[in-house]
Amino acid sequence: MPKLRGEAFWRETLRSAHYVVAPMVDQSELAWRLLSRRHGAQLCYTPMLHAQVFLRDANYRRENLYGEACPEDRPLIVQFCANDPEVFVQAAMLAQDYCDAIDLNLGCPQMIAKRGHYGAFLQEEWDLLQRMILLANEKLSVPITCKIRVFPEIDKTVKYAQMLEKAGCQLLTVHGRTKEQKGPLAGVASWEHIQAVRLQVYQQLREELAKVKTLEGIADVNRELKLRCQEEIANQKEGEKPKEGLPFFHWICQPYIRPGPKERCKENGISGTEKGVRGKRALEDEEDRNSELLSKNKQKKKLRNPNKSFDPSLKPKYAKCDQCGNPKGNKCVFNMCRGCCKKRAFKETADCPGHGLLFKTKYEKSLLWQSSQRESHTPAISWRGEADVGETTLTEGGC
Repeated sequence: MPKLRGEAFWRETLRSAHYVVAPMVDQSELAWRLLSRRHGAQLCYTPMLHAQVFLRDANYRRENLYGEACPEDRPLIVQFCANDPEVFVQAAMLAQDYCDAIDLNLGCPQMIAKRGHYGAFLQEEWDLLQRMILLANEKLSVPITCKIRVFPEIDKTVKYAQMLEKAGCQLLTVHGRTKEQKGPLAGVASWEHIQAVRLQVYQQLREELAKVKTLEGIADVNRELKLRCQEEIANQKEGEKPKEGLPFFHWICQPYIRPGPKERCKENGISGTEKGVRGKRALEDEEDRNSELLSKNKQKKKLRNPNKSFDPSLKPKYAKCDQCGNPKGNKCVFNMCRGCCKKRAFKETADCPGHGLLFKTKYEKSLLWQSSQRESHTPAISWRGEADVGETTLTEGGC
């Protein structure tokens, strides 16, 4: 069957899905997908899979995809993070028989994505992304899709989306936030960016909004939008229902803006002198956190042990496993983490006292035990050379 593209892919393969469970952290596993489908979801994504790990680790493939495949979980899009075209395509080829499309995650803003150089931190490398999409579109038997975050500039966001589409992206998921909008600073999604990517409507307003450099210019665009909404309200017919299945018209909807750290402190009655305590732990790693802020748990530890330091720069640096990159055991003879060490020690029948793995010792003990068992079952031989089986043999000088 030839690979479908564009609208044909959406209508036939994805069955014209309108209710989609977007890929989300901790809300994309099989159980959640099946529950979502039970309540009307028509298309789901897997959790973000690391292409390099998926390619080299059979257990990772079985636990995250192969062992979960079922007819009820279709149509399904498998999502990967990657920064190498060859690795991405090879991993996708291992997954293409278990899904309806392969998605490249270009929207993850977390610190782990920054360290691994993938997700939203690839959005400036257009040449690399173009090569990845072109190669995947050429080699894979299923369509390639992408998830992106927006740039601050609407015009640049539209060009970014057009570049991916031209390279072969058949379906584009747009998260209307920049990569800096995360955690308590997530703010509200920019629907102007999403609308600009999706449809070429209100082109004049979008161009004006992209060019303005002053607050007065932004206010003028907002006033024009307000006038257009008022015209739509005036032209609304009695009993008319909103399109696309929305419960209310778009001018009734009001977005929720998540308060920042300063606003949250004011709501909780915390003054500026109480910066040492914060109400909610941030999502970013220690590298992004303000060194002056301490959680309540750390405040308690500080009271119990005043000399304890929570400076991230003073934390011990753990060496990485030679095999998988996880922290290795300090006393491991193979310089590996426990999981990799166990596999190697079992394969080579070796010991690792640092991890408490004694495959060689146990094997040698089993050989000694088997040898002792054979000796205990061997019949005794008399001085005449006859086996002492069921009889009493007299020795020399016996009575």
